[in-house]
Amino acid sequence: MRFGLLLAAAVLSLSILVWAGQDQEKKNGKLDALPVVYQTDFETDSSLKDWEFTDPSAWALDQMRINGRTNRYLALFRQSQYNPPVRSPVNIALVKDRVVSDFVLQVRVRSTTQDYPHRDLCLFFGYQDAKHFYYVHIARQADPHAHSIFLVNGRPRRSIAKQRTDGFAWDQGWHTVRIERTVADGRIAVFIDDKPEPIMTAEDKTFVWGRVGVGSFDDTGIFDDFVLRGVRVQPPANP
Repeated sequence: MRFGLLLAAAVLSLSILVWAGQDQEKKNGKLDALPVVYQTDFETDSSLKDWEFTDPSAWALDQMRINGRTNRYLALFRQSQYNPPVRSPVNIALVKDRVVSDFVLQVRVRSTTQDYPHRDLCLFFGYQDAKHFYYVHIARQADPHAHSIFLVNGRPRRSIAKQRTDGFAWDQGWHTVRIERTVADGRIAVFIDDKPEPIMTAEDKTFVWGRVGVGSFDDTGIFDDFVLRGVRVQPPANP
């Protein structure tokens, strides 16, 4: 009898996991089916015209040789001369003229600074102005101000992560970061490389539209193969 109850419980648990996995696959499939809103591999000089920077002098197109091929990328090579109106990242590059609600953002990134607990790179979304946006901060070590999903809403940034790992071990290599966002349920999920589980998640509906971008709180890094899929929207005249 006891064995039968244990077996039934195990079957039920497995069924729940299968249903949850199928539901997640359906959601991911729906997001992956979104049209490409913007993409670039930064191989041409003209790609910079699509971007807006908090400090253009801190950014440039650069290149390196990889397997005998020259690869170009967007480089954040120094600290931006920018004072945000509230405590939030300093180095921000935003795609111009692309406002989205639901979206999937995928980009290759590489940290180029020395290792320390807050070594970071950031991705931005829901950006409406300098005081209102979200950003993902991927750092070496998690704490109240690092390695989380943050909300900037007219005041210093605040962590809103529902779940997150203890940090990400930055090295000298390239990594692929992916953000998934659905506004109806407020879901935000951040994935890195080929890991099936997100490194952080949140649920928030403060901003249901905005621009997206890349950067860092106060470090340097490089970015390549930027792809944004999403639902384009027209922002209200008086948000």
